[in-house]
Amino acid sequence: MKRHIQPFEAMPSDIAGDRRRWLRTSAIGFGHLAFASMLPNASTADPPSTRTMAGPSDGETVVAHHPARAKRVIFLFMKGGPSHVDTFDPKPMLDRDDGKPLPFDLPRVTFAKQGNLLKSPWKFHRHGESGLPVSELFPNVARHIDDLCVLRSVHGTNPAHGGAALKLHTGSDQFVRPSFGSWLVYGLGSENDNLPAFVTICPTLAHGGVNNWGSAFLPAHCQGTPIGNASRAAAESKIEYISHPSLDRTQQRRQLDLISAMNQDHLRQVGPNASLEGRLRSFELAYRMQTEVPEIQDLTSETQTTRQLYGLDDPVTADFGHQCLLARRFAERGVRFIQVTHSDSEVQWDQHGNLYQGHSKNAAEVDKPIAGLLADLKARGLLDDTLVLWGGEFGRTPTAQGNNGRDHNPHGFTMWMAGGGVKGGFAYGATDDYGYYAAENKMHVHDLHATLLHLMGIDHERLTYRHAGRDFRLTDVAGHVAHDILA
Repeated sequence: MKRHIQPFEAMPSDIAGDRRRWLRTSAIGFGHLAFASMLPNASTADPPSTRTMAGPSDGETVVAHHPARAKRVIFLFMKGGPSHVDTFDPKPMLDRDDGKPLPFDLPRVTFAKQGNLLKSPWKFHRHGESGLPVSELFPNVARHIDDLCVLRSVHGTNPAHGGAALKLHTGSDQFVRPSFGSWLVYGLGSENDNLPAFVTICPTLAHGGVNNWGSAFLPAHCQGTPIGNASRAAAESKIEYISHPSLDRTQQRRQLDLISAMNQDHLRQVGPNASLEGRLRSFELAYRMQTEVPEIQDLTSETQTTRQLYGLDDPVTADFGHQCLLARRFAERGVRFIQVTHSDSEVQWDQHGNLYQGHSKNAAEVDKPIAGLLADLKARGLLDDTLVLWGGEFGRTPTAQGNNGRDHNPHGFTMWMAGGGVKGGFAYGATDDYGYYAAENKMHVHDLHATLLHLMGIDHERLTYRHAGRDFRLTDVAGHVAHDILA
């Protein structure tokens, strides 16, 4: 068979713009082979080889490793690092020894110079049948203490915001890795074909930025869908391009069908391409989202009682309350992972000075909305299979920075969970007598991730993805499930 070889200078502009196609169709394809050999890493990750659960592709049934205790996660991310010794981890010896030097060595690496011990300016009181202590900063959340599993021994590895935030979100503080939400989507898929399985509401663009909700080498459809960012008011935040400026839905459908046909023809010629297939799926999802997402973000159907429950009637709590109410609306429609971020240009909870003013302001903004979310989920029967996680990228030191602030502390801090199969009114682990280091039942970030995956029905050691010649997982080569917190 004689093949016509078109001279290079006469190559049509549409083909010239597609080098791979031109090389493939000219010179019996040898040019394409040579070009491909020079780009061994240009494609997306190798197909998974050891993942032992069904993936989220269209029409595929997902089977978890073991019975799940939770179907979805709502992560309330307190950007900047709230102080555990001022919120959920009281330290009587810190109060007693206020102003004295720390009686043991500081970590080898600290973020900044630290002074003597600084007692908490807030009182702690016991609440609920469990009698767990909560500081005066969270009077509304304290009413739900019997639903909370307080993790007092979480620890990480990085004293800087960027590394610590990446560690918490992705399991790595050094490399670009898939986020926790992306791993969940990869393993379990979505419960609603008209919505993304992972949304992040008003996320921060600093300290890891998009990598905190990115899918890295996992398929593109696993990444989070941002709704606004931390610099915008929640009520004004939308998913970008949720409506087409000129084409109606019939015209868009015809356009998508044409694009899909062209790309499917391309795939038949060149073989599977996970990146392209992910884009095709994202186009279809975006089309379907145009009807459902605006309805979710329209809060006019909520009763005045519900709006007050979340604090939408108060300018102090309205913004974070709006985010929390959106989280409930996404959760009840089957979104797998929802993140709500409390942050601003001042890194919100990062009080190196003026601890009292800063933490008082921050807690006032989130306390009522969080309590409202817990109450609303419980009233609707959603808390049983929704896992709520609260915390920041690290805690703060019991020692002072300056006269009235606290430095970063990744060596021991508090997070809490509620619902989704964990014990309520329960405190797990402990820091030392002053709150500097995790001391009992230590829960590394990898352990936290392993436990979260377990609650969702996933064995963290078996959920893997083959990339660049090795099998990756969220917990890398570490992680242990904290079975003691399971209800």
